[in-house]
Amino acid sequence: MHVRKAVFPVAGLGTRFLPATKAMPKEMLPVVDKPLIQYAVEEALSAGIREIIFVTGRSKQAIEDHFDHFCELEQTLMARSKNALLNEINHLVPESGTFIYTRQNEPLGLGHAIWCARHIVDNEPFAVLLADDLMKADKPVLAQMIERFNDLQSSIVCVEEVDPALTGSYGIVDADPPRNRLTKIRGLVEKPKPAAAPSNLAIIGRYILTPEIFPILGLKETGAGGEIQITDAMAKLLDQQSVYGYRYEGTRFDCGTKVGFQMANLSYAFDRKEIRSQLMPFVRQILNVCENGE
Repeated sequence: MHVRKAVFPVAGLGTRFLPATKAMPKEMLPVVDKPLIQYAVEEALSAGIREIIFVTGRSKQAIEDHFDHFCELEQTLMARSKNALLNEINHLVPESGTFIYTRQNEPLGLGHAIWCARHIVDNEPFAVLLADDLMKADKPVLAQMIERFNDLQSSIVCVEEVDPALTGSYGIVDADPPRNRLTKIRGLVEKPKPAAAPSNLAIIGRYILTPEIFPILGLKETGAGGEIQITDAMAKLLDQQSVYGYRYEGTRFDCGTKVGFQMANLSYAFDRKEIRSQLMPFVRQILNVCENGE
């Protein structure tokens, strides 16, 4: 089985970034000059994904427009001989039929959003990418995971250690000690309080799942927050197959938080020489002000 399809749950309201996300999808928030969703889509395509499935909601039209032609803009760039920019935006437009959109009509959680893509995914293994988790790596994190899946032919989730005090914000795994960045998962629990958490090894926004997950999600059993949780479904999947955690190589920016979003912008800005040379003096100035307590 090969991973050809990737699901992008993008129906969330982005309330943590209000008022910015009142009229703009949170996935369209820019890191330097590209929206979050574009980074995630580029990661998937670089990993060999051939079909991109967006699970959208109301007011997400901007995502569809971003990956489509904008004739007036293209004509303007062409007339002004801005060929580099023209090529960049044309590169965003996929071959017809490779980007697919479906709706999540009710906000019932991540598990429900994934279940909404069941007929498009069909009987194939598939990836799930959460654009909030911006992954910076020499080799795309999803490509790292697909290599492992090709050997294991079993579900894999990306994991990392988090502050034990923050386990209530993540799906947490109980797992064997890692070997070669892989750990076999014994159990999973969604958003446990620190005292009840089996570890501080958290699931982050990259998954490769087998289609056996869909009947479990189809039971529509609710968990933490009254939502259908993918973590709970994966805990039941353990009765049918092994599930593995993968400790990726790279850096994650949690762009679902304001701090993580700003950190991502700084990191990606400093990668650009033309920005770094102007930004560095300003950052030093800010740091000096903070150190002096002004």
